[in-house]
Amino acid sequence: MRYFLDLSYKGTNFHGWQIQPNGNTVQAELENAISTILKTEITVVGSGRTDTGVHATQQIAHFDCDTEVDTADLCYKLNSFLPNDISIRSIKEVNETAHARFDATKRTYHYHIHTHKDPFKLQTSYRFSQALDLDVIRKGCEIIRGWENFECFSKVHTEVNNFNCEIFGIDWRKKSDEYLFLVEANRFLRGMIRAMVGTLLDVGTHKTSLEGLKEILSSNDRSKAGRAVPPQGLFLQKIEYPVNIYK
Repeated sequence: MRYFLDLSYKGTNFHGWQIQPNGNTVQAELENAISTILKTEITVVGSGRTDTGVHATQQIAHFDCDTEVDTADLCYKLNSFLPNDISIRSIKEVNETAHARFDATKRTYHYHIHTHKDPFKLQTSYRFSQALDLDVIRKGCEIIRGWENFECFSKVHTEVNNFNCEIFGIDWRKKSDEYLFLVEANRFLRGMIRAMVGTLLDVGTHKTSLEGLKEILSSNDRSKAGRAVPPQGLFLQKIEYPVNIYK
């Protein structure tokens, strides 16, 4: 039987999602906790990887178990067992062919920016104090929305079949001294969002023109795009699936 885990985590103390030889990861914590509670070795497959320091308001992962699981009881026990920076929101049985990564139809990410020094935002937002032209940034967002190949924002030497992503929505909002970048797509490339935000910050400070942004996108060259902004402002916000995968 296959189950979907719906979880949240603060990524500050983790070396990302995926298990690594050296460094604690969210996947390693989950597999250890579930295996201990169910008394059998469990492998967890996530909807995607998040890098060191990146957070998840919602991450989805699946695991298989030969016996039926009391999902409410397992959810309670996992939240008691796991560290405070990981929370299990729910566990649901799904079709045996359902896949947390390949069946996801939409992924939403948020990136948080604050403009003034704030000790309470150090681990969950990026401080950027330069003035931003929000109108030109939004025009840049519209250009990106109409694009398809995002190799210019991808980490180099990434092994993928193609660099095409379908952007469903992209926006940049301001509230008081904070900015929020929102983007949703069918898939994202490694490092794509942080490079995208860094490039849009260049657009918003008039370091890069809108024509320059088009040239960057056309180049398929990561070195032409802006820097990758720090990881702490990035949140995997939401994962969506077809409703028919749930039992």
